[in-house]
Amino acid sequence: MEDQELKDIWAAYDKKLEEARILNLQSWALNLKCFEELQTQKARSKLNGLTNIKLTTVIVGIVYVLFLAMLVYGNGGRNIYFTISMGMIALITTIAIVVYIKHIIIIKRISYSESITDTQERLSALQASTINICRILWLQLPFWCTFFWSNKMIVSDPVKFCLIALPITLFFTLLAIWLYRNISLKNKDRKWFRIMFSTPEWTSVRKAMDFMNEIETFKQDLVL
Repeated sequence: MEDQELKDIWAAYDKKLEEARILNLQSWALNLKCFEELQTQKARSKLNGLTNIKLTTVIVGIVYVLFLAMLVYGNGGRNIYFTISMGMIALITTIAIVVYIKHIIIIKRISYSESITDTQERLSALQASTINICRILWLQLPFWCTFFWSNKMIVSDPVKFCLIALPITLFFTLLAIWLYRNISLKNKDRKWFRIMFSTPEWTSVRKAMDFMNEIETFKQDLVL
């Protein structure tokens, strides 16, 4: 009789442990689901705002390129320096417009119901592309120093041209090359990088990534 009572007590204890385990699992799943929904909602809000920024930039960029094209057309090839400079600025801006449209497509294709890993990969691709187009945009910097050049200016005052215009252009050319080579995630902790990428366009992607990464951290904390 005592053996049977012990067995019954032990069985009841096992049952309570199993019920407690099930309740813990249910609580874990509920907490995780609520946290995932909260984080994905935050990420979606940031990226929706980013989409509006990029769409506005695309529209302004198209108007800007058309304006530059009109200037080049109006110049009629009379000043080769102006034509080349404005042409290169327009070309680089057009590349940025295409990339920004690609960014909008990437954001629109993010499905928050898919795995966290897939979402993180898309956000990482968006971040990398944002850095690359920033590098390319800086390459137009030297052309802002040459659009006003002319053969008349060079011939009439070569000393002034060699001592002022040429060194300034060389400086900004070297600066553009340096920025193109150094703008990368490996320098993300540098002060100049943080200042340059303190815009909503960059911070929106960064915060969206942080929100998604926090889900993985939350999972690990629950398991522990």
